[in-house]
Amino acid sequence: MKLTIAPLSTPGSISYEACEAIKNAKHLFIQTECHPSSKWLREYGCGYMAMDDIYDEAEDFDELNARIAERLLSTEEDAVYAPVGRGVSDALLQALKQRALTLSNDTRIVVLPGTGYADAAIAAAGQPFSASQAMVAAASTLPDAIDTHIPLCIEEIDTRLRASEVKLALGEYYPDDMQVIFCHMEQDGTYSCKSIKLYELDRQWAYFAATTLLIEPCGLEELSSYGIDSLVDVVNRLRGLSGCPWDREQTHKSIEASLIEESYEVIDAIDRDDMSALCEELGDVLLQVVFHAQIESEKHDFNIRDVTTGIVQKLMYRHPHVFGSVSVSGTEEVLKNWDELKNKEKHLGSIADTLNAVPKSFPALMRSQKLIKRASKGGYEPYGAVEGIDALIAQAEALKANIEAKGSSNAKGSDAAIVAMLGDMLFTLCQAASGLKIDAELALMRRDDEFCDKFSQDISKSSECSVNKD
Repeated sequence: MKLTIAPLSTPGSISYEACEAIKNAKHLFIQTECHPSSKWLREYGCGYMAMDDIYDEAEDFDELNARIAERLLSTEEDAVYAPVGRGVSDALLQALKQRALTLSNDTRIVVLPGTGYADAAIAAAGQPFSASQAMVAAASTLPDAIDTHIPLCIEEIDTRLRASEVKLALGEYYPDDMQVIFCHMEQDGTYSCKSIKLYELDRQWAYFAATTLLIEPCGLEELSSYGIDSLVDVVNRLRGLSGCPWDREQTHKSIEASLIEESYEVIDAIDRDDMSALCEELGDVLLQVVFHAQIESEKHDFNIRDVTTGIVQKLMYRHPHVFGSVSVSGTEEVLKNWDELKNKEKHLGSIADTLNAVPKSFPALMRSQKLIKRASKGGYEPYGAVEGIDALIAQAEALKANIEAKGSSNAKGSDAAIVAMLGDMLFTLCQAASGLKIDAELALMRRDDEFCDKFSQDISKSSECSVNKD
């Protein structure tokens, strides 16, 4: 059996091949007879079976597609299915293929090309056709990242609710008062087009399966909301020949401190539970990432897409329980697998390799805890919380005795023994913190903040007292 999908397209635009297939069909099925594109079938005298009853009865799209597929493949003879518009949805095509697999006959599905609503609407609006034109159906999910630099057509805005959903989705990218073209198919199959503001999309007089929205390209300066692609564009312009002199002069080395500073400001916003500040600081960190990628893009070494490709591949590789067939019992097994995959990926064959892989540029407390954690997997037994405190007390007593024996005046930074003993104490303190599952670096950062606050308050009170005495 051969099932030919011959799109009815829009009135007057059906292809010769589709038209001939429909006229010569032994068994003709159509999507609906309640559409201008189907009108000529009645006039021509074609006998057909419509799917309107299934559309009325189906409770969801899965049932709808399954029942249509069952009806279309219910005959052992060749048949033709004539959907309106460009053709069938991906979901229905998959349902047809699944249904075909259950049949004993050799079922073939042939899909003929058709003209969609967007094509007809663009022509009716007098807009130029573009090879880069993005066309999506309102019933499907809009792209996660809309490219505002190219024309966008959204078909099948068939209800006011659908129009409202599309408006809200587009509002994440375009200004609410941006001019767009609303194209509505009349009963005779012709399009009426008018310019409206985006916020007016769900306030129109009527909606139909062929209703289409046309959105022209929008420049950076016209937008009110931006994605990472816009950030890449801005940095590219800042670094360009007619950009900013300061930005053009920067190198990886000249801005490396900024990445560290911005990261700590993110931590500060989290600690203060300030979500507005967190949003801003995350943007500052993202700028550093894009800036470094742009510098390398100019050298043709890598670009921001290579960066995002690398991290996506890494996350998928290290989460085989999500993107593969691996099963895990819980978080502990996830972390175990993560470490094993990471070591394999980075060719770290021994514990010594993993220790040497800890960046020396890390803050000292952070590096200590990383080293302790990795060494413990190779037989090193770090102090527990209580043992660490006991050892710290003993080391503090030894340091005190050393200083007293030498005299406080001789306890200078150049004294190697005292420096080593202080290092031992800090390392032991990191082991105690690890035993308590406390991040020593963050703990000290927060203590620094408390010191600054208290000192500032004391200074303020002291100043007030001096003024009052005067």
